[in-house]
Amino acid sequence: MICSRRLLPALLLAAGTAVLPALAPPPVFAADEATAPTADQVAEAYAALLARDYVYPETGERYATAIRAGIAAGRYAPLTGEALARAIDADVNAVAPDGHLRLRAPDGAAAPVGPALVRRPPKVPVEQAGWIAPGIAFIRFNLFPDDAAVTTEAATFMADHADAKAIIFDVRTHNGGGLDQMDVIFPWLFGEPTRLVTMATRASVDARGGSPIDGLPSMRVVKGDAGMVTREHWATPNADTRLRDAKIYVLTSGASASAAEHFSLAMKHSGRGVLVGDPTAGANHFGSGEDLGGGYGAFIPVGRTYDPATSQDWEGSGVLPDIAVPPAQALERALTELGVAPEEAKRLSDERMPSWPMERRRPRK
Repeated sequence: MICSRRLLPALLLAAGTAVLPALAPPPVFAADEATAPTADQVAEAYAALLARDYVYPETGERYATAIRAGIAAGRYAPLTGEALARAIDADVNAVAPDGHLRLRAPDGAAAPVGPALVRRPPKVPVEQAGWIAPGIAFIRFNLFPDDAAVTTEAATFMADHADAKAIIFDVRTHNGGGLDQMDVIFPWLFGEPTRLVTMATRASVDARGGSPIDGLPSMRVVKGDAGMVTREHWATPNADTRLRDAKIYVLTSGASASAAEHFSLAMKHSGRGVLVGDPTAGANHFGSGEDLGGGYGAFIPVGRTYDPATSQDWEGSGVLPDIAVPPAQALERALTELGVAPEEAKRLSDERMPSWPMERRRPRK
């Protein structure tokens, strides 16, 4: 998912697993009990945003109609917190599922239901970067944040491992973000300017400056569908040629969402990398986080990313791996493909097993 920098912490509404939030900290908006909106006001704010900005206008209107029907029926009025979020989510997804549509309840509002949720420390963007075997570099990205320090870390990793014969990018626990880190990785990997993916933003959103990808140097505006502003994401080579022929493997899972799927599709579409693992999460649409008041937040999808060769995106289905194996075995398989002995590949894989879930997020019940 590519997200507006206005409310970047909201960009992972689609990407969580059974453990929430997928990105820490989640969007937190001050909730003053004296001025907090009612449940119906929160629902109406969400309906209005979906009708105005959702990537597919007709679907956005249908979402709004469903929410407003819930308001009229009095379904939301007695609800608060997570119960309200669940009720609105159910009505929205009954219209058309979208991997990014998930209403965020105020921080701390979730009521215990069943077994207690596991409390985990915040995800760090980058883990275990370095040499994993002779000539083979490894790096795990858990997200692509709007953070200059992380972009510098990604750029430094590429420069420090420019003599690698192979690089393994682990995005099995990567839940989304933006383009900044991708745009310092891709120039090392291509020998000529290469079109990676196509991104189309609802024209009305783009016209008022609401596109999260407008103005990025790696984007080129092209002719596209009516009602959309279409841009192509391009990789422009840098002057260092050492990694041009390096083998690239990308480890994927059902938790690899949004911007991780963008990265995966770019590698697959261009033929530059080999995907190993499970199909990705199927959360395609990019957009921005919005404050609905009272501590509630929502991610509003305003565009889609797709394969320029087929015009197909990955919403619902995910990006398919080139080598399908259980995610827990993906690193082991990539290493054996690179000639590492099976026993050693297993040992190295076990040492670098992700601590975060590698399954698709389960729907709210």
